[in-house]
Amino acid sequence: MSLHSVLLPIAYSSRRDLLERFAQLLCGLVLYGVAMGLMVRAGVGVSPWDVLALGLTERTGLGFGVITCLIAGVVLLLWIPLRQRVGVGTLLNAVVLGPSADITLLLVPPMPSPWAGLPLFLGGLVLLAFATGMYISADFGPGPRDGLMTGLVRRTGRPVWLVRTLLEGGVLVIGFLLGGPVGVGTVIFAFGVGPLIGWFLPMFTRTRARRSGSVTTAPGAHALPAG
Repeated sequence: MSLHSVLLPIAYSSRRDLLERFAQLLCGLVLYGVAMGLMVRAGVGVSPWDVLALGLTERTGLGFGVITCLIAGVVLLLWIPLRQRVGVGTLLNAVVLGPSADITLLLVPPMPSPWAGLPLFLGGLVLLAFATGMYISADFGPGPRDGLMTGLVRRTGRPVWLVRTLLEGGVLVIGFLLGGPVGVGTVIFAFGVGPLIGWFLPMFTRTRARRSGSVTTAPGAHALPAG
């Protein structure tokens, strides 16, 4: 058996796995942006980071998607003293979410009442958790906000829950003072997003592991002679 006959299936499987993961990353980020837009259109409150983005939108007149990208850029600058490593997924997270959210805002009108908006918000929340599991399991690096949290945990030695709470709480207060919308959806997000991601992420991780295992037996690989 030649060395070439061994390496060719491995190279094929590696390329295929990389392309599948990249497609999964992009799909997850686009869906995440769509979920953000849906929750904004619901009109019953949004996540703390979106409260900040909408507050800045109110003050500056810039679009929600533009502000979302700018916030991601500022957060990435905070990675520098924390010595966080930037991945492809990190950079795409910073530039894909905003445009995806803006397109959704163009296509979906504001809900006429909270009763109509609440189901839309809940659907957006589930979609966001689904998208989070999808893009994180692609394993191309954390998003800007998640990386900031893990960097602070590593540098300060404080527990994750405390750092996450202080970050989200500080962002929420600043966004509220800027005029961002805080409502029942904000509370639902705070208590609901963690358990939902905790359900979706292992599902995607298991699927990713199974597919990676099957990809290593690329077409023709199982037919290689044993010696």
